[in-house]
Amino acid sequence: MTLLFKRLGQCIALLSCLLIPTFSVSATPIPASAELAVEFSLPKIDSSMYARPYVAVWIENSKRKSVRTVELWVGKDEWLKDLRSWWRKVGRYDRALVDGVTSATRPAGDYRFTWDGLDNDGNRVETGKYTFYVEVVREHGGRNYIRQKMTLGDKPFSHSIAPTEETGDIRINYLIK
Repeated sequence: MTLLFKRLGQCIALLSCLLIPTFSVSATPIPASAELAVEFSLPKIDSSMYARPYVAVWIENSKRKSVRTVELWVGKDEWLKDLRSWWRKVGRYDRALVDGVTSATRPAGDYRFTWDGLDNDGNRVETGKYTFYVEVVREHGGRNYIRQKMTLGDKPFSHSIAPTEETGDIRINYLIK
């Protein structure tokens, strides 16, 4: 009987090691002064059926989890689902987020905006690999889904993304001020 209790104790100890998460030193956040500056253009498209595009810009971590929706340009809620990739990953799960970031569609032109390096909860993201996404959809027009891998850390970088049917040039600049 004593041997049985000894073996049972060993099994419990082994299971507790497997089930209790081990904590490592937390990852380093990106520098407080870091930001991602985005230069984004919508081309003028000559068409009798032209409608302003719906646009979603978001950042995902290396686990393909959205950390921040940076821009969301949509006329009415019913059109959110037209941004299929963003909607499936982010929009349908967080109504408060949608309400907090949605703004009107924009005409053709050049736009600038920044991402402050914070996630949707207001926490600074950790250094590491991320993906920058842009989805642009236009009623009676095209659909473009653009992604750019990037590593956020203590070194600045720039990426230029070639124009598509629905976007002009897109430039992202990771700056540390």
